[in-house]
Amino acid sequence: MKKATVVLIVAGLALLRAPALLAQFTADELGQFPQWEEFLKTADIVNQSHMVGPESVTSPWRLTLRKGDVTHDALWKSAEGRMQGYVEGWQYEICAYRMSEWLGLHMVSPTIERRFQGDRGSLQYWITDCISLKEREEKKIKMPSYKVFGWNRDTYLQRFFDNLIANEDRHQNQILITKDWRMILIDHSRSFRSSGKFVKALIYTEKHPEGPKLMSELPRAIVDKVKTLTFEGIKGITGDYLTDDEIKAVLIRRDLILGEIDKLVKKNGQANVLY
Repeated sequence: MKKATVVLIVAGLALLRAPALLAQFTADELGQFPQWEEFLKTADIVNQSHMVGPESVTSPWRLTLRKGDVTHDALWKSAEGRMQGYVEGWQYEICAYRMSEWLGLHMVSPTIERRFQGDRGSLQYWITDCISLKEREEKKIKMPSYKVFGWNRDTYLQRFFDNLIANEDRHQNQILITKDWRMILIDHSRSFRSSGKFVKALIYTEKHPEGPKLMSELPRAIVDKVKTLTFEGIKGITGDYLTDDEIKAVLIRRDLILGEIDKLVKKNGQANVLY
């Protein structure tokens, strides 16, 4: 690896430890992220189960890890290439985590690269005591009224994030809900697209196929931070996991996002869009 690339990666990883702008994970959990990453890298695999079925297109593995007296599960994924009509990439799982941390969103669980059965793949810390949005809808679990405002803002952040990374496969099984109604996002192997349609338009806009899905309210700090993104900056955050074209596509989408935000500000007023 070239010296300049190493410097960029080290600088980018250092930025991941910047103070939280938002927190879908609790302050205590965020403080443990470095330990969780180290656990994922070094813990022994003591059990494994292959997840197959109609809702497990990428056939990931659920691994049980143990180090000392700590045991915890993680999700390992090696999917790469075209599968069932979509291009999959395990490396995008790592990039999504790193981008979420750099932005201060903290909506993605710690994810690192680790070999399993001789293959490279992503390994993500398993989040317990959650239900999926799909399960919530199926069981008709009512959200407490005092949580609706925060949940709506989380949804706008999810749209912002998926717009930036071009995640074309967000559905209800990939949005987890904690017991206290925080939003955690999983499954990003269909992200960071660079083909034509993903640099010409955003996924979540007023023209969404299911109806208008806007980034109606966003933290000013997040918007200001995304403005500072550069090619070298993204390279520093994601390392060699993204191609040059994929990085350039992120920057194009960043500009599209800022354009959408400007439209919302002109229509609704800055105080009603940025907080």
